[in-house]
Amino acid sequence: MNIALIAHDRKKELMVQFCMAYCGILAKHNICATGTTGKFVEEATGLKIDKCLAGMQGGEEQISARVAYNEIDLVLFFRDPMSNSQYEPDLHAIARLCDMHNIPIATNSATAEMLILGLDRGDLDWRNIVNPKNSSRK
Repeated sequence: MNIALIAHDRKKELMVQFCMAYCGILAKHNICATGTTGKFVEEATGLKIDKCLAGMQGGEEQISARVAYNEIDLVLFFRDPMSNSQYEPDLHAIARLCDMHNIPIATNSATAEMLILGLDRGDLDWRNIVNPKNSSRK
């Protein structure tokens, strides 16, 4: 599966901790992330991360484009609900695209944990049926 990671500034440490906790599961999949989030996760976990631009430089839009082309199977977007509204358009765009393409998205660690555990159990294997081009992946 292809997993996208995005975290607002005040949630980057939480994303790193989450990825450390679930490194064994994440290592079985392809991971892309916005630049800074990807750098932090890669340094802390040793996972190979395909890094896009930093979020504010267009990284969220790059991931949105991958979602639009149905190249992403799962999105973990740890958002800061207390941040100002400058991030809201990015979140709404990705969430809308995920809804359009039936791609699971988590915006907090509790939901992300459920999705990652489900992924490990095989609950998301239906993505390979819906998108046969994805079945040649890890």
